[in-house]
Amino acid sequence: MIKFSAFIAGLLFGLGLLLAGMANPRKVLAFLDVAGAWDPSLGLVMVGAIAVAIGPMTWARRQSRSLLGSPMQFPAKRELDRRLIGGSLLFGIGWGIAGICPGPAVAILLTGHWQAILFMLAMLGGMLLFTALENRRKR
Repeated sequence: MIKFSAFIAGLLFGLGLLLAGMANPRKVLAFLDVAGAWDPSLGLVMVGAIAVAIGPMTWARRQSRSLLGSPMQFPAKRELDRRLIGGSLLFGIGWGIAGICPGPAVAILLTGHWQAILFMLAMLGGMLLFTALENRRKR
């Protein structure tokens, strides 16, 4: 049941990204182009998503277990640090260059667009590099 619910959640998330236009790099880049042909519609999508999530997140924070019986896990660390800020900057730069972030990249991967494939390869390479650096840091 856990894998099925994860599949359904991923499917709904992907469909939501497609319907909202967040999987369209041109639309994302237009949203980020505040000095040019700015398109604020993705900002409205984000505000709507936050508004919809507030209730379930508030409820979930008061629970010790999920609806399927797994323990609830929220990040314990709440401070800003160099690694979080650096990762956020790197994410933002990549998003601004490509107009794609990881969720939409997976959603459009099967379209066969070389940009989505290149993005996924670069993302996987970054993940491998992070893992190697993290393992080195722990030693």
